[in-house]
Amino acid sequence: MPAELTDKFKRSLRGQAHRLKPVVQIGKEGLTDSVVAAVDSALLTHELIKVKLNQNSLEDKNDVAAALSERLEALLVQRIGKTIILYRERPPEE
Repeated sequence: MPAELTDKFKRSLRGQAHRLKPVVQIGKEGLTDSVVAAVDSALLTHELIKVKLNQNSLEDKNDVAAALSERLEALLVQRIGKTIILYRERPPEE
């Protein structure tokens, strides 16, 4: 997986993500291990996902985006408001 996304590929991913609905929502409990596991599972299934921070979340949206991309080795495609778009290529099947 490339460490950085090219602008063309990033635009393509943003276009694909436009129609997606958030698959994981982060509430007042914040970024717990179970939330990270849910995002990891969603990335394994979908490669490209949206994560939404609810209004009652006390976490900083930039910190959450950085922490998720770092902990899950996913690439941050975009952050719009309280919505984070992440991409991680599926590992090849054996």
